[in-house]
Amino acid sequence: MTKSDSTSQESTWTTKDSSSLYGLDRWGEEYFSINDYGNINVHPKGQEGQSLDLVHLLKELKGRNLKPPLLIRFDDILEDRIKKLHQAFQNAIEKYSYSNKYKGVFPIKCNQQRHVLQKIVSIGQEWQLGLEAGSKAELLIALALVDNPQALLICNGYKDKRYIETAILARQIGRQPVIVIEQYDEVERIINASKILGAAPLIGIRAKLSSQSSGRWSTSTGDQSKFGLSIPEILKAVQTLNKANLLKEVSLLHFHIGSQINDIAVLKNALQEAGQIYVELIHLGAPMGHIDVGGGLGVDYDGSRTSSSASTNYSLQNYANDVVATIQECCKSNNIKEPTLISESGRSICSHFSILIFNILGTSAVPVEIPPLANNESLSVKNLRDTLNALHDIYESKTVDISKLQEAWNDALKFKEDALASFRLGFIDLTTRATAEQLTWACAKRITTLMKNSSIITEDLKALNAALASTYYSNISIFRSAPDTWAIDQLFPIMPIHRLNEKPNQLGHFADLTCDSDGKLSEFIDNGKAKSLLELHSFKPNNDYWIGLFLGGAYQEVMGNLHNLFGSTNAVHIRLTKNKSYKLDHVVRANTKGAVLEAMEYDSEELLEKLRIASELAIEQGNLKINDAQRLIEHIETSLRQSTYLQE
Repeated sequence: MTKSDSTSQESTWTTKDSSSLYGLDRWGEEYFSINDYGNINVHPKGQEGQSLDLVHLLKELKGRNLKPPLLIRFDDILEDRIKKLHQAFQNAIEKYSYSNKYKGVFPIKCNQQRHVLQKIVSIGQEWQLGLEAGSKAELLIALALVDNPQALLICNGYKDKRYIETAILARQIGRQPVIVIEQYDEVERIINASKILGAAPLIGIRAKLSSQSSGRWSTSTGDQSKFGLSIPEILKAVQTLNKANLLKEVSLLHFHIGSQINDIAVLKNALQEAGQIYVELIHLGAPMGHIDVGGGLGVDYDGSRTSSSASTNYSLQNYANDVVATIQECCKSNNIKEPTLISESGRSICSHFSILIFNILGTSAVPVEIPPLANNESLSVKNLRDTLNALHDIYESKTVDISKLQEAWNDALKFKEDALASFRLGFIDLTTRATAEQLTWACAKRITTLMKNSSIITEDLKALNAALASTYYSNISIFRSAPDTWAIDQLFPIMPIHRLNEKPNQLGHFADLTCDSDGKLSEFIDNGKAKSLLELHSFKPNNDYWIGLFLGGAYQEVMGNLHNLFGSTNAVHIRLTKNKSYKLDHVVRANTKGAVLEAMEYDSEELLEKLRIASELAIEQGNLKINDAQRLIEHIETSLRQSTYLQE
């Protein structure tokens, strides 16, 4: 390829090319697009509604001293996701003439942030949206936030006496907590608490289905799953509750076959099994009335619409149709009244509404510049120059023989090893060794250029792209803001939010601020597959280069940790206004250094005093000037009040 050909390709690059390259046209649903300026547009209410230029928004937020790394939450997307979920079930109910209704429940564990939950509860009033609690702390949140007597509070997780008594008493103040029996020993605790309080709770039973899920969480389902009662335990629980005169309070069957269900077929099997258990519970005398199909409604992170672990082979409407139709078929064939349907679709509700924006601090890559010819070069260096010149001849001939490229790379590695051996023995100096390394990487760079014209590439040569790739140093902590990328290899859409009308000219991956080799982003979506490098633009010092991590609204914030004492980032809630603008609903400030030190049981004032004493001693010994001592203390005092991330 000539230089003019390359320039022509770059000039014809369009925003559609970027949308396809990064998969935005596949995973973006109706919420994201690229505008004519090459910036990401956010459509909080779908493509037909108002849009916001993400770069323009970010610049205005910077003017309010809210700088990256920054979590931007679009509450209108949250509202749209809740609407779409309920509309999908309403469509299915109408399509199949289902005789009951759907009630959504949001699992608090997906995102426990106060402003997020308050917004979800407020939006969900129209559909009597409830909450699911998996701990005593989450139960307290649910009881405080949900005052709609028609909204359900699903009580999951391990339960002690106080947890159960709290749920029973909450029923007396107009709440609807359903204590879901997940371990058999909870049955006796429920009976004892009911006797003590003289009041009965609403009771649910979680079934441990034999139906096995698929994907990343498949091992957490089936007969060996952590929670739920086996069939013998269900029968035993029914008998025990009946003797205690509490069977009449059993109103719900619950099951869960794993987070992020990627294959709709496994859901159908589970629904059929659960439907039959529901019917049998009614035959045993439980009044029932509700089926909770649990969580698992997946998110198409890579946009491939496949059964890969980062995707789903079904749509939201497919999911709702299957739930409604399968439960209806089971009830009709047994002449049973159709129950109220419940799902705990937290991931589907809140994944899309937040975007993590981080800035690039700098880049590094192996040196590929050709060093100038020096006098009396060593034999290994001369051989490397000859290898590089031979590759240039291949480039000029425009005829690529992959075997010759492989041979050239083998030679380059051998000559580099010769140079290293000579250095170890003291025959060449450090400058000569550096020249040998530069020439080796120059050979690698030329080979990768030539490989573009070949359809057959050896595995050794394929690895050269990764070896030559750039590391983009990012102002974030993976362990704090995207822990699933490290812990379970979760793929999220990651891409630049601007310069998308330019053709990317680099391959790279991201390294975070932590002193940990695992602190990196090096797996990226590739239409149903994963790739280790992302197409990026050249980093320009003193110019902003902003990257967005999308679809991370579920789990990431609450599961993040304080590795290297990097805390939370600033977060903002954005809401559209009627005048085609936006308002900043809430600002949640990042953890300061003082706050994270306190979390580790350090006293900031005590640390500061120790440094003051040390500086006074240095002044006394003549090692530190008074002005410099004051500057040191001022720096530390200011730093304690600032975010844990690097300042611009």
